[in-house]
Amino acid sequence: MSFLKAEWRRLALANYVVEPRLLAPFVPYHTKLDQWQGKTYVSLVGFLFKNTRMLGLKIPFHVNFEEVNLRFYVKYKDQEEWKRGVVFIKEIVPKPALTFVANTLYREHYQTRPMRHEWQIHSDHLLTHYEWKDGGQWQSFQVASEKEELDIPIGSKAEFITEHYWGYTRIKPEVTYEYQVTHPRWQCYPVTDYQIEVDFAQVYGKHFTLLNELSPQSVMLAEGSEITVETKRKL
Repeated sequence: MSFLKAEWRRLALANYVVEPRLLAPFVPYHTKLDQWQGKTYVSLVGFLFKNTRMLGLKIPFHVNFEEVNLRFYVKYKDQEEWKRGVVFIKEIVPKPALTFVANTLYREHYQTRPMRHEWQIHSDHLLTHYEWKDGGQWQSFQVASEKEELDIPIGSKAEFITEHYWGYTRIKPEVTYEYQVTHPRWQCYPVTDYQIEVDFAQVYGKHFTLLNELSPQSVMLAEGSEITVETKRKL
């Protein structure tokens, strides 16, 4: 049985190019940074969990909720196969029970914060908006997009960002947890505008202050799908 089943919907992704040395302290043992065309990316991601079930059970008041995370991309060579995965700097959710379970069982880096979202459907565009409160201030990520979903081109940067199906967590200098995330190939809405009002130093620590001065190289909006998170294993 999968540890978690849910839907991830309306995933807004802002992708920043950074120097590899920025992420080096966070790379889990046995993995290495995964790059696209020689560039290293870190992504701000906001989305909605829907119909969430943990070990097959719906937990009251923990079925539909927002998440915002900051993540980067790694790969791990398992015998002759390269597995492409993500590492989370921090994952923000509005429910303390989620934070407790994820941090206790998966040793992730969840925090509980007040959160809200708004989805607007207009005649000619969609508006997707996520907010969370940190340090007494509301942080926000908003994306305007067209309404028609398009396939993600093979070999594109969008494919690189979305087609990572493993999670890796640094437990100790020489211990890593690995878990699989399953979902079908996603489609994306063409993004027409975006607004990011995030104090990265406040939310993610001074190590990521430089993101306050950078513009994302790309911003995406994926519709998402049903997903599963499988049981972890230790590398």
